[in-house]
Amino acid sequence: MSDCIFCRIVSGKAPARIVYQDEDVTAFHDLNPRAPTHILIVPNRHIAGVDRVEEADAALLGKLFVVARHLAEQEGVGNGYRLVINNGSLAGQSVFHLHVHLLGGRPLSWPPG
Repeated sequence: MSDCIFCRIVSGKAPARIVYQDEDVTAFHDLNPRAPTHILIVPNRHIAGVDRVEEADAALLGKLFVVARHLAEQEGVGNGYRLVINNGSLAGQSVFHLHVHLLGGRPLSWPPG
């Protein structure tokens, strides 16, 4: 999708501090971090949100979590981190390309928001 900033980051047409990329998943630092570690993990294929996920996406969704675990360890927050997925504008989703927020590096309170 040419107007999606995350699709442009995945394709290399927009700048980002990429920390992981393979044929399925790209991960990069959030421009407005909410924690010392704040990385966005996205599927390379455009999926607008959780409400657009199909059964055929199950392996890809699992891979997002495996990448999140690997990055948490790499960033030194493997002992405590939060994964957040917002779906829809009422939940705070502002970029309509499915993404997982990896947050860590400080105590995270509950409820979050």
